[in-house]
Amino acid sequence: MTQDEAQPAQPAQQAPQAPNAGPTAVPTPAALRTPARATPTAVAPAPAAGASPTDASSEAALRSAMEFGRVEDDGTVYLKAPEGEVRVGQYAAGPPSEGLAFFARKYADLVVEIDLVTARLGDGRAKPDQATAVIERVRTGLAERSFVGDVTALERKIADAESAKEAAAVRQAEHRERMREQTKAAREALVTEAEGLAESTSWKATAERYSAIVEEWKALPRSDRALEQEMWKRLSSARSSFDKRRRAHFAQLDSERKEAVARKRELIEQATKLAESTDWAATSKALKKLMEDWKRAPRASRSDEDKLWKRFKAAQDSFYSAMKAADSARDAELAPNIAVKEELLTQAEALLPVQPGKDLAETKRSLRSIQDKWDKAGDVPRAERSRLEGRLRKVEDAVRKAESQAWQRHDPEKQARAESTANAFTDALARQEAELAEAQAKGDAAAIRRLEQTVESTRALLEAAQRIAQ
Repeated sequence: MTQDEAQPAQPAQQAPQAPNAGPTAVPTPAALRTPARATPTAVAPAPAAGASPTDASSEAALRSAMEFGRVEDDGTVYLKAPEGEVRVGQYAAGPPSEGLAFFARKYADLVVEIDLVTARLGDGRAKPDQATAVIERVRTGLAERSFVGDVTALERKIADAESAKEAAAVRQAEHRERMREQTKAAREALVTEAEGLAESTSWKATAERYSAIVEEWKALPRSDRALEQEMWKRLSSARSSFDKRRRAHFAQLDSERKEAVARKRELIEQATKLAESTDWAATSKALKKLMEDWKRAPRASRSDEDKLWKRFKAAQDSFYSAMKAADSARDAELAPNIAVKEELLTQAEALLPVQPGKDLAETKRSLRSIQDKWDKAGDVPRAERSRLEGRLRKVEDAVRKAESQAWQRHDPEKQARAESTANAFTDALARQEAELAEAQAKGDAAAIRRLEQTVESTRALLEAAQRIAQ
């Protein structure tokens, strides 16, 4: 059934009667016949109930359609096509002007559809194969001439869409080629990494990395099957080589585990004998040495290793618990010395800052007196030692720095050396700047870069020498 033979849609309410129409305003089959030269045309459906012929969109469509179509009093609509007038259909459910606007909107729908696919091809949101169906649909609509609008403009839009589709197809092909090259490079990188790991002795980390490499390989898109198979053989060969070495390594470990058990039992026996010692410093050193021996010894099986380690650690813990208790008792005895040294620190910090014009000799005498009292005050608990000694060290460093600066300011020999050095750098800088100017005149880029770096370095050294000479 052609569009021209279709019955118009019935409105929810009674639409305005077309001229000379019956009660239902449905045209007769004879009224729907299309002239022999015309393409199939469509009869417009009735508008929705309540629609107004003066609706703004209808008026706009009507004004646009008047240039490219016309409508007769009986509702027959004609398209002004390049090949001549073409009857596109008859509107039998309203005023003739509304029928003209109706077919103009059908043209607008085709324009929107072709413009949209052209735009989406341009910004990459539509693929060429997706656009083909749209373009063919619009081209079919153009050929059927069931609208009123600018045929030439629509033909141009279809041509533009075809061009956009071809350009998108080129971009798509280029993208696929880039992806193929990127995939090839990614696989080559994985193969290169796998071959580089073949001689690794980081057994656990390398085995995990090989598993990750295989997963990354699988996740890459497929492209050149033959090349991928060749590259996979290289990757698999590297992985097999590593696995073979790893198995040999752990086989050797198994043979060493019996020896490891005997060696660690010996270390446990030594640690157990030391656990009751009260020679804290010497025993701590001896236990540290036993720990180093333990780490160097071969590992036993997991179950044996856990049991042996618990026995060895129990002996250590017994000694360190006794030493900690002794330290706590000693710290309690030394606690009163904290207040004494805090007071001495207050006196020492009052000497700061050491000003250039201040009597440095008097400051040094005061600091020496404080240091003597500090030594006589005795030790303090270990937890406080670093904090208190660090505060005193800051005062000592400040006095020492002030003394050094005072000596430097009154050292004629050093001043002369600084001036001589500054003069030498001045001469060198002048010579280097002349060489740089000559290189710039010749356009020697390599020499320019080298001399610019040399000039910059010499200028920095000159500035430092000048500061010392001042």
